[in-house]
Amino acid sequence: MTLPTPLEMMGAPGSPYTRKMRAILRYRRIPYRFILQHSPEAAELPAPKVPLLPTFYLPNEAGAIVAVTDSTPLIRRFEREIEGRSIVPTDPALAFLDELLEDYADEWLTKCMFHYRWYHEVDATKARRILPHWASTDVSDEEIAPIQKIIGDRQISRLGVVGSNDVTAEVIEDSYRRFLEAFDTRLQTSRFLFGKRPSSSDFAMMGQLTCLALFDPTPSALTAERSPRIYAWTEAMEDLSGMEPGDDDWSGAAELPESFRGMLTEVGRFHAPFLLANADALEQGASQVETEIAGRPWVQQPFPYQKKCLGWLRDSYARLDTGARATVDKLLEGTGCEALFA
Repeated sequence: MTLPTPLEMMGAPGSPYTRKMRAILRYRRIPYRFILQHSPEAAELPAPKVPLLPTFYLPNEAGAIVAVTDSTPLIRRFEREIEGRSIVPTDPALAFLDELLEDYADEWLTKCMFHYRWYHEVDATKARRILPHWASTDVSDEEIAPIQKIIGDRQISRLGVVGSNDVTAEVIEDSYRRFLEAFDTRLQTSRFLFGKRPSSSDFAMMGQLTCLALFDPTPSALTAERSPRIYAWTEAMEDLSGMEPGDDDWSGAAELPESFRGMLTEVGRFHAPFLLANADALEQGASQVETEIAGRPWVQQPFPYQKKCLGWLRDSYARLDTGARATVDKLLEGTGCEALFA
């Protein structure tokens, strides 16, 4: 089924996944029409089964236009159906590592994003005041005030869903500080994670950083202080349509330095133990995930979607041929990520 262009995408500026996908469309030079969430135009479109952002309106197998969400499967669909300017490395081993790092950004760094935005009062105050105005500026302060309260209260009530609480707060914030250090080190010698052209995991990290580095006061100040490089990189990633990537701009697996393994070590330190403990809790029917991450206690309610993420990563690992798997295993060895595929 040929995709219609321009693509129709509904989203919001405050959604890291909206920013991720919009930057990808710009880089890949895929024509698109952006529809603001809660706008009159959005009201006329079909609703997705799960109301996630961004939402694309694409043909199903029968040719009917349906609402489609979830950024990673959408990226792979666009890779299959729209040629040119790929964001998935051609080497199967690197493509798998790209998928692993994208999952870390989408499923762990989003914990950092949501925590910083709604756990700290200064960040929550800014977010609740501004987010409703993305959908509506032509209203009075009196009209918007109850909506600001509703949105703030609702999002703060969801902190537990992503794992942010008084027990886990320091783990989450430590993981973000460590991410800044590891990613800054990687960027000092490479423009992107996998060389001279951006991958899907670059865009996934950029999406979360549009909130963490560019919007929310506490992590933004931290990012500007500790890594002005990452702050600038995030802004530059918003529109790379002027880049002219070459096939040889992907790094070879043998060329990936220790700074790249440093990124994998952060995945293994924080994301991998959560994925394993979360899956175990769901399999046992437990009401809480109770484990240790980076030597400190972690408690939250189980998250079924992230069990699916672990399953998809394991499926991708199982599909690797012998040579690619050996390359992956060598790069993962000692990072903590290998536990995901033991």
